[in-house]
Amino acid sequence: MGKGHIAKGLRNGLMAVSLLALAACTTLTSSNIAVSQTGDRPAPTVVPEGTDPDDAVIGRREHPRIIAAYGGVYSDRPAEIMVARIVGRLLDAADQPNAQFQVTILDSSEVNAFALPGGYIYVTRGILALASDTSELAAVLAHEIAHVTLRHARARTDRTRTTAIVDRVITSVFGGDTSTDATASRTRESLAAFGQSQELEADREGIKFSGKAGYDPQAAARFLGVMSRFATFSAGAGKDNEGFLSSHPSTPARIQKAIDTARSMFGKPGLGEVDRAGYLASIAGLTFGDSPAQGSIIGRQFVHPASKFTFTVPQGYTLQNSQSAVVGVAGDGEAVRFDSADVQPNVALTDYLKSGWIAGLKTDSVSSQTHNGIEMATGLAQTDQWFFRVSVMRLDGQVYRFIFAAKADSTRFAQGAASTLESFRRTTASDISGIRKVAIRIVTAKAGDTADSLARQMSALSRGSDLFYIINDLYPGDPVTVGEQYKVVTLQ
Repeated sequence: MGKGHIAKGLRNGLMAVSLLALAACTTLTSSNIAVSQTGDRPAPTVVPEGTDPDDAVIGRREHPRIIAAYGGVYSDRPAEIMVARIVGRLLDAADQPNAQFQVTILDSSEVNAFALPGGYIYVTRGILALASDTSELAAVLAHEIAHVTLRHARARTDRTRTTAIVDRVITSVFGGDTSTDATASRTRESLAAFGQSQELEADREGIKFSGKAGYDPQAAARFLGVMSRFATFSAGAGKDNEGFLSSHPSTPARIQKAIDTARSMFGKPGLGEVDRAGYLASIAGLTFGDSPAQGSIIGRQFVHPASKFTFTVPQGYTLQNSQSAVVGVAGDGEAVRFDSADVQPNVALTDYLKSGWIAGLKTDSVSSQTHNGIEMATGLAQTDQWFFRVSVMRLDGQVYRFIFAAKADSTRFAQGAASTLESFRRTTASDISGIRKVAIRIVTAKAGDTADSLARQMSALSRGSDLFYIINDLYPGDPVTVGEQYKVVTLQ
């Protein structure tokens, strides 16, 4: 569950028009490239050459919202320097040597990259983990720079994003004026809502920029293929694939078009910088998957070290952490959602439950209680298709919510919801010690190694071997090159 939805300062930033959490910048290259770092100074005015002044206004307004919605800025100096250098070369190739662009690495596992009007460019650490060399990352960044220079961003349509659990459950449970509810009103910019013609135009222009900058122009097609494989892998794991992967579909026709474009512009393959070793050195130690700072799932337990709480869901539930909520689904058609809400300190929890944000609430079921020294309130709600057990609790001034949903009430369902509520408590040193960071480690192939033997180093992770092949653009049975470096994802 993302910091932007739990930490008090960022929480306000997601729910209000005026934002307090802004990003500071440090200029790293002579090409006017700024890389966001955590801070409280406003972002600079970022205006590519010839930009409409209105574009800069849009970028400055949305920039802090994006940072909050995607879990904050990911701080990793080697990665920041690498990204800034790549963007600097691309801007020279795009005839924008004097433009001011701000590049932000977002602390999100999503495979995503996008641009805002006014020269704001974003890449997630998820996309850094998936790429394998500088030319692949350059292809992504060049594509986004092309959207900016082609003025595509002015035509972008903002869309709200919700998790599947919101679509299936929250739509039923929230009634009345949902705009007054924090979670129901939260939105994330869908920053890839370009039309097909715009995407293909950005593909072509991006390939031109990256090839002219000296990078392998075939990398765009290569990375589109890797992203297609990762999208399939993620879908099989039940992960949210919205964002870059869904709005930049890596269809065979699009991949072939990228190949043809690179060949028509730059000739036969094998030209241009790849710098695999330099790229892998820059992302060594990169956090993979959910950030521990945004909460960690340990079996059926969720631990949030920053906000200092933990809870455990019943047997049979599988938990997933997203930027907006922690959701759990049981195989028998039950679901639970845990999130936070913006509730004034002087509002009683029982009054909040009755305030109209729950459809079908049975007001006579609302009661207050205390577990583990934490103030709580519970209630029942029912709609045509769902039965809900809803609980809210206040910890250190922040209000959190559990929404359990089932097709019908039962003793087992009631006991499961109750046990989860009773498990909500402050973290202990033992809880924190159980958190393991998952990060990228770079290994060098030795004589006798194969793709399969290296993949076994990721056997501790669910479907780890399958993931190894994808992030290294390999297939089972492939040979590996002695002395070549490869990515493995390990628990640390």
